Amino acid sequence: MNEKIHHGRNIKRFREMMGIKQEALAHELGGEWSQKKISILEQKEEVEEELLRQVGEILRIPVEAFQNFDEEQAINIISNTFNQGSFLNTGHTPTFNINPLEKLIQLHEEKIALYERMLKEKDEMMVRLEKLVGK
Repeated sequence: MNEKIHHGRNIKRFREMMGIKQEALAHELGGEWSQKKISILEQKEEVEEELLRQVGEILRIPVEAFQNFDEEQAINIISNTFNQGSFLNTGHTPTFNINPLEKLIQLHEEKIALYERMLKEKDEMMVRLEKLVGK
């Protein structure tokens, strides 16, 4: 069963993981974009590579992530790889030292850095606009 990877759904997943609203992504893509247009984009199974590249630059995610990430495959791999004993040290399975709190903190710091970059870019844009308007 070789289903196509849904580019739009992947855009939505990564956008939501980054904590970015559709309106913010639309703003970053430019004037002709709106929240509604982003919603429609996220429903498209296949998205043109140039548009994937633009979205990838904004979200700081490689185009290949949108083109290759398949949630079903990931879930199948996880469910087939891990069993109930995987997280118990029974002597027969390796011990996993996963600290979800550290990962959450790392993701939060990355999100803050992204917001700071977006605010800096907004400030730079405002300065350029003010120069254009002649203030």
